[in-house]
Amino acid sequence: MERVLSTEERIRRAEEVYRNKNNIKTENISKKTTKKKRILLRKMIIQIVACLSIYTLFYFFSHSEDLFSKDMMNSAKGIMSYDINFNDLYNKFINWLQSIKVFDKEEKNEIENTLSNEIMENITNDIVQEEVSNTSIGGAIPEEDNTNLSQMEVDAKEIKSKYNLTKPLTGTITSRFGYREPTTKTVPKNHTGIDIAANTGTVIYAALDGVVKIASGEGDYGNHLRIEKDDVAIYYAHCNKLYVKEGDYVTQNQPIAEGGATGNVTGPHLHFEIRKSDRYVNPDMILNF
Repeated sequence: MERVLSTEERIRRAEEVYRNKNNIKTENISKKTTKKKRILLRKMIIQIVACLSIYTLFYFFSHSEDLFSKDMMNSAKGIMSYDINFNDLYNKFINWLQSIKVFDKEEKNEIENTLSNEIMENITNDIVQEEVSNTSIGGAIPEEDNTNLSQMEVDAKEIKSKYNLTKPLTGTITSRFGYREPTTKTVPKNHTGIDIAANTGTVIYAALDGVVKIASGEGDYGNHLRIEKDDVAIYYAHCNKLYVKEGDYVTQNQPIAEGGATGNVTGPHLHFEIRKSDRYVNPDMILNF
C-alpha cells in the first residue's frame, strides 16, 4: 500500500521541487586559519628568547671579574648601561598577542611551553584584570544564562533582541501554533504557524525586511512567500495574489500580497510562520497577536 504523505511532508517536497527548478543553492563555508598565527607566535617567542639570552650573557660578562679581562668587563658594562624598558616591551608583547587573538586552548599551551610559568601567570592576571575593569566601567556584559530555556525559547529570544517584527495584518486568530484538533482530515494536527482570518483581497504587509527567496503557488501552502533576513525566514501562505517575486528585496511594512484561500485551507486566512535556521518558532513568542 502506498504511504500517505503528511501535509508537512508534501510542503517540504514541494519546496524542494521549486528549489531544484530554480537552481536555488546555498553555501555555508567556514574556515579556521590559525596556522599563520602560530608561525608568527613562534617567531615572536624566538626573538624574545634570543634577546633575553644575549642580555643575560652580557650581564654575566660584566659581573665575572675572575673569568674575563677588565676591558671585556668594561665593554659589557657599557652595553648594559643602555636603558632597556622591559615593562614597555612586556606591554607591547601583550598587545600583540591580543591583536591576533591567540589565546585559544591550543595556542595557550604553546606559550606556556616556551615562556616561564611566572611570565605566563603575569600575562593571565593582566588580561583578567583588564576584562574585569572593562565590565565594571560599561564594557562587555556577560550573556544571560539560557540553560533552562528550550531551543525555541532561545531562538525567539534572539530574534526579539535583533529585530523588531510587526504584524503582517490585523484580524481574528483562528488557529495558534502547536498541536490542535482539526475538524477536517486534510488539515495537519501539528500547526507550524499562526492563522489570521482575513477576507480575500486583504493587503498583507512584510513583518520584517529581507529578500524574497520563494514566491510560489505550489504545494499545500498555495500562493506563498518565503522572505529571509540573515538566518530568519518568514512564510506568508494561502495568499490570493503575490505582489513581489523571487529575488526582490522588501522593506518592513511594504505591501507584499493579498489574503486568500489557496492551497490546503478551509477558508480565507493568512498562515504566518517564523523559522530560525529552519527551526519553527512560535510567533506568539515574538509578537502579541
